[in-house]
Amino acid sequence: MKIIPSVLFPLSLAVICLGQTVHADEAADAKTLARGKVLYQNCVACHQPTGLGVPSTFPPLAGSDWATGNEERVIRVVLHGMSGKVTVKDASFNGNMPAFGQGLGFNWTDDKVAAVLSYVRQSWGNSAPMITKEKVTEIRTKGAAGRKTAWTPAELESFK
Repeated sequence: MKIIPSVLFPLSLAVICLGQTVHADEAADAKTLARGKVLYQNCVACHQPTGLGVPSTFPPLAGSDWATGNEERVIRVVLHGMSGKVTVKDASFNGNMPAFGQGLGFNWTDDKVAAVLSYVRQSWGNSAPMITKEKVTEIRTKGAAGRKTAWTPAELESFK
């Protein structure tokens, strides 16, 4: 069998490029998680550095289906905040979470929201997929366009 160099070269180049793309994606993920960790410092007073929250006051993020479940639900909570009684890991909490989204509360950009949520979904034993800036933008501009008030847990049930 004869190998034609002109065919082999593009194939090997594609393999090399593919390998570099994987490393580039890993580096980008690491950078996003590092940024999310820094942004999470805005959350530690309530949810604690450990993600365990404060019993009877602020819910945990570690092992929480609210943090690791449906990405549309958790994005809405961070963008607009949440108010009312919520059950997390069989414990009830009745409080308010501030809005972090653009034009609200902390006025975070979509990439900041994505970074902090990705950090939360990958920390303290959580292993949910990372959140993209594009998904946050989609929810902000289409799924919840024009919303200016905090969500209630009941309103978010459909995104479970």
